Amino acid sequence: MTLTAEREPGAVAAHVDVLIVGAGLSGIGAAHYLQTACPWASYTILEARDAIGGTWDLFRYPGIRSDSDMHTLGYSFRPWDGDKSIADGDSILQYIKDTAAEAGITPQIRFNHRVTAANWSSADSVWQITAERVDTGERLQLTAGFLFSCSGYYRYDEGYLPDFAGMGDFRGIIIHPQHWPEVVDFAGKRIVVIGSGATAVTLVPALARSAAHVTMLQRSPSYIASIPEKSPVAALFRAILPAKAAGTAAKWFHALMMQAFYRGCRRWPTQMRRMLLQGLRRQLPPGYDIDTHFTPPYDPWDQRFCAVPNGDLFKVISDGSASIATDHIERFTEQGLLLASGTELEADIIVTATGLQLLFLGGITLTVDGETVDPSTRLTYKGMMLEGVPNLAFAIGYTHASWTLKCDLTCDYVCRVLNHMHTRGLTRCVARNNDASAVEGTLFGLTSGYIQRSAHLLPKQGTHYPWRVYQSYLRDYRALKMSDVDDEYMEFSGGAREDARAAASLAS
Repeated sequence: MTLTAEREPGAVAAHVDVLIVGAGLSGIGAAHYLQTACPWASYTILEARDAIGGTWDLFRYPGIRSDSDMHTLGYSFRPWDGDKSIADGDSILQYIKDTAAEAGITPQIRFNHRVTAANWSSADSVWQITAERVDTGERLQLTAGFLFSCSGYYRYDEGYLPDFAGMGDFRGIIIHPQHWPEVVDFAGKRIVVIGSGATAVTLVPALARSAAHVTMLQRSPSYIASIPEKSPVAALFRAILPAKAAGTAAKWFHALMMQAFYRGCRRWPTQMRRMLLQGLRRQLPPGYDIDTHFTPPYDPWDQRFCAVPNGDLFKVISDGSASIATDHIERFTEQGLLLASGTELEADIIVTATGLQLLFLGGITLTVDGETVDPSTRLTYKGMMLEGVPNLAFAIGYTHASWTLKCDLTCDYVCRVLNHMHTRGLTRCVARNNDASAVEGTLFGLTSGYIQRSAHLLPKQGTHYPWRVYQSYLRDYRALKMSDVDDEYMEFSGGAREDARAAASLAS
């Protein structure tokens, strides 16, 4: 393998102990854990885009905000101290940037570097990495002892857009939230937002502030509930506890409340559905057609749950500045959208909040000793490693709770694994599964469209620990924080002693 000869400031090192892919929320967290728990390890972050922040830098649509509370979305090592529990995108982005700057992580990031391929070499116990400079097209190679993917699980360059008939006929503006224009005037415009997920319920109240009218057009409803924009419990903890302790207490309180709500939805779906719909009746105008527009055909948490701070969506519906249409699109027209019912929605702007496309490991072509690895044929070990693939971890958060809760646990566990190898002079770790009957289903236990469309590309989960993904912070806390890294499924090897034994065996 030919290594790049670059050595000028800002160049990518020819070899690092750990290569982190992605400088978003989880990538910055991973770097902080490495610096703190593994000070012996050299590392670099390769980021395909030209800025820190990942999701929170990419998405710029009006009203973008966290869809879970910041006390659990924030880092455990740097608790969120903002006033709002549900924070706007700019505040979250600044929080990530400040975390990187304060910890000295920013100089370790190489922007505009997309990792395209990674080959594990058993002979050398390293990952042979191929990356591409997005800005210049230059290709470079490096090696890493451990590969840590923190690139999330969806495509940054392209969102999901159904092939709607007649899109070219529409005379207005069509916008996908993942590619929001820098300048667009909504004042006095008729806007239709296609979708019913977190992006749509965020956009509608924000656009309704200046638009003539906003219609949220959905094929079927989602479960939506109002939550406080500011957490009174977090405020209480801050009043009676030191800052660090208050942050930890707020994180645990909100994490346990989210877990209890999820478990309640799974155990008592009928009762929880009734409770959620009763809450809607208190916030929507009398006689509003909740059955049509807010009653999904599935149980709570079969798909992603949408939360709206202080009921902002319900307020714009109540004051008439926004409305919901539940119907199917027949086609785009010159003036707007023709629906299956025969109704035509006239619009000046149509926003296609139609979802994401998933992309595991950022689309890296993965090989082990030259043999291609198909992630969809592999089980996930503790939701963070692929069976049979050495020295590779990935940070993927919860679908039913805050992303960072799981990522923090994953980062801490990776550091424990690295320290275990470092202190024992070992160079390889790989999860082994010897039970062919363990395979159960896809990585995520949701029926949401964006997951079902790409389920065939994602790793599998198993029927039992450690191959099952539980979506439970308490279970994962025990499995990742309170368990020995050297278990019956994790195989450690390599190092000088093993190499000496192998040489002696060959000599004999």
